[in-house]
Amino acid sequence: MNIQLNDNNLHLRFAPLTLTRPVGNLRMGIFTNDERWSFFLPEAVITYNTENYLTGKFAKALGDIIEVNASVIPNPEIVEAVSSLQQNQELVLGVNWIARRGSGLEKINYTGANPTLVSQRWHLYQKNDEVLRQDFATITNGRSSQKISDSNTILGDPSLIFLEEGAVVEASILNTNSGPIYVGRNAEIMEGSIVRGPLAMNESSALKLGTKVYGAVTLGPHCKVGGEVNNVIFQAFSNKGHDGFLGNALIGEWCNLGADTNTSNLKNNYGNVKTYSFETQQEENTDIQFMGVCMGDHSKCGINTMFNTATVVGVSANIYGAGFPDKYIRSFTWGGPEGTVPFLFDKAIEYANNMMNRRHLSISKDEVSILKTIAEKEF
Repeated sequence: MNIQLNDNNLHLRFAPLTLTRPVGNLRMGIFTNDERWSFFLPEAVITYNTENYLTGKFAKALGDIIEVNASVIPNPEIVEAVSSLQQNQELVLGVNWIARRGSGLEKINYTGANPTLVSQRWHLYQKNDEVLRQDFATITNGRSSQKISDSNTILGDPSLIFLEEGAVVEASILNTNSGPIYVGRNAEIMEGSIVRGPLAMNESSALKLGTKVYGAVTLGPHCKVGGEVNNVIFQAFSNKGHDGFLGNALIGEWCNLGADTNTSNLKNNYGNVKTYSFETQQEENTDIQFMGVCMGDHSKCGINTMFNTATVVGVSANIYGAGFPDKYIRSFTWGGPEGTVPFLFDKAIEYANNMMNRRHLSISKDEVSILKTIAEKEF
């Protein structure tokens, strides 16, 4: 079976995170959506219908495929209904299409448990709680956790804590009354941390000493987090290793937040926030109160950086200096409150490679091509 995740014309809606990846590769809960489909359908080949400049890294397929709306978070009933589609059938839920095979001329109404739908980038953290709970039930079903050390204090149901092989959790307070806690393979919660679920830690991620976590928080693989975090998603390979508050925020891959970086997630007047839209290329009103920073891949900030409510940082930006920088920081820029200058592309690639080398990785030709397109489009 070939499953192709379709961006559903939401590429810029989820930017800056989707400037470097398809919608189907966004992480929320425990999984990315492509990982989720692979978990449910291990024999399936997962491809993407996304922007042309991304297809070198994220392949597109032709032939007999089932096209799936990438903004739909699947549940087992969705997977069964999608797998049962015949040629030229389309699975729909109200005005939303879920999947189609061939022309999709024959409409099939989906009648199972409603899936989670995301159509704005802030839905990723707003709906992270419900998706994390669903993923926890999926990944732990029929399996046993590694033993939890007696050095920890557990509040709530211990069965809602799951430790994969190699996970280390010592001398911490783990509260499952508000949601489950998943600690992935070789991940670590260091001593003195206080965790209120739901929390998902993917492989080789870490909470540093004395970290305070208010769910729903997701750490992608190889993310290191300290300080205070509340309702945040880190995609992968990103660091917030020190004190400082981060709330209602989305952080891409290969980002680093300097010591004592703080973000506002609520306006002083408690009103709904405005935030930059890559679709309209201007600030737009939203219907929500809580929004922290959204940071694209390979962006970084220096010590004591302060981000205003609903700040958007593009890809490969380097932010530093006293005071609040602009609420929209363009990709491939360098500077802070006093202004920014272009970040020379070759230098940006060099710095990105330096960070990746620390994890024994290097930037690929396809990734350089993606970043080159973003730099040339001047997002």
